[in-house]
Amino acid sequence: MTQSNSDHQSNQAQAQAAQPKNAQPSPAQSSPAQPKSKPVIEDGKRLVKVIAERRAKAEEMKARGENPFANDFKVSHLAEDLSALFAEHSLEDLEAAIAEGSAPRFAIAGRLMAKRSFGKVAFGSLRDRSGDVQLSFFRPELDTDIWTAMKKADLGDIVGCEGVMMRTKAGELSLKVDLFRVLTKSLRPLPDKWHGLTDTATRYRQRYVDLIVTPEARDTFKMRSKVLRYLRQFFDKRDYMEVETPMLQPQYGGAAAKPFETHHNALDMKLFMRIAPELNLKRLVVGGFHRVYEINRCFRNEGISTRHNPEFTSLEFYEAFATYEDLMRLTEELISGLAEHLHGTSTLPWGDHELNLSAPFRRLSVRDGLAQYAGVPTESFYDREVLMEAAKRLKIGKAESMPLGYLQMAVFEEACEADLIQPTFVTDFPLDVSPLSRRKESEPTLVDRFELYVGGQEIANAFSELNDPDDQRGRFEAQVEARDSGDDEAHPMDEDFIRALEYAMPPTAGEGIGIDRLVMLLTNNTSIRDVLFFPLLRPEH
Repeated sequence: MTQSNSDHQSNQAQAQAAQPKNAQPSPAQSSPAQPKSKPVIEDGKRLVKVIAERRAKAEEMKARGENPFANDFKVSHLAEDLSALFAEHSLEDLEAAIAEGSAPRFAIAGRLMAKRSFGKVAFGSLRDRSGDVQLSFFRPELDTDIWTAMKKADLGDIVGCEGVMMRTKAGELSLKVDLFRVLTKSLRPLPDKWHGLTDTATRYRQRYVDLIVTPEARDTFKMRSKVLRYLRQFFDKRDYMEVETPMLQPQYGGAAAKPFETHHNALDMKLFMRIAPELNLKRLVVGGFHRVYEINRCFRNEGISTRHNPEFTSLEFYEAFATYEDLMRLTEELISGLAEHLHGTSTLPWGDHELNLSAPFRRLSVRDGLAQYAGVPTESFYDREVLMEAAKRLKIGKAESMPLGYLQMAVFEEACEADLIQPTFVTDFPLDVSPLSRRKESEPTLVDRFELYVGGQEIANAFSELNDPDDQRGRFEAQVEARDSGDDEAHPMDEDFIRALEYAMPPTAGEGIGIDRLVMLLTNNTSIRDVLFFPLLRPEH
């Protein structure tokens, strides 16, 4: 459910067209194409020379009996520990403790990020997993070997330091170093500190370098971890059980998407990477687990864009004896609470906009959306001629061959999506594009379903689940006919799932939330590649 059937169908061609040949787009640029460029430091001969010099330093260390890749340094504290412990200590307090010999010693380790010398005094900056701490070196008080090791150390080296805490004359907290070692020699230089890692493709290909030099990138992924932690706590508190379902499946399903295929040698059988966990999660509801959720990896063999990566993360959850309207209220509570938890406010920046994530969210039916944004009167919702006129005006390709429900959604998505900036529940979807949703009793050509749009993109997809096995068989058969007619994203027949429904699935509502897109919103990133550690790219060479 994470990315809806209609979302994939309408965006696939656009996403394939947007696939760059060598690079992924920067969030700051509207065009997905990127000019080829190289990091500042990698300018051919200069890079070769620098690497050679650093290798020579590593060999010098070995000749002195030092290991340039040592693993015997014991860390006592993190940078943030030192900041917290001494936040209230004055320069005079620390100087007095040092003079009395009562100052406690600390051992820290991390990457050397800066270094500058002023005659007999030098300063550096060490970064560990918690943050940065300043280092101070005073030549008259150091062994010659320690001073020399510091002078020869390169930016990017992993170093270990021991000493006591002090403040500089400017009041800055600093570790007064009396022991300094290079623990891991960095053979490649970091990007120029004034330019950073500016090439977009290199940022994504060499994420390890991006994380070293780009604080914003590190903050984004720390935020992603907090999002996942919050989601688990949210559902655990509501008596949902976290489960795991297979990624390798003999029969894929749960969405309209083209799967990745693989082969199991021992069983000599074709397998598919899952496109959604939906059908297995509903099997668990049949089995008596009435509240389940899974934070899952899914794989869809489709184009790449700023909103799509073939491998993505979603949250899917199912609750028996609930309806899609119940899940609307739950989703409002979840997203509003998440924003408050992370940022202390439900008002967040998003590009040129300001999002208001406080409940309640706007409700908009597909029919009303067509009337408001596409100029299709509500009384013409089922009028194919009127819809075709709108499709031509919007330059929607192959509209004439679309079934009515697909045509309605194609016009809606083209005309409406970009304007759905503030949180909006889109409801009352056509039956054609919702093969797993329960029919709307008051209008059986529609289903009890919503999609949540925020920032002009779909974030969540939910519905009251279809639990009538005969109706489900008929929907699957219609999908098989669509597949035979050339729709390679149509849902396949799943006899075992129908058999499961024949054992009776209680009335149930289920929802999928795209974690990657949710993190994009919460971190103000407009490209999915900026919230994935390792997005899929074309080969480098």
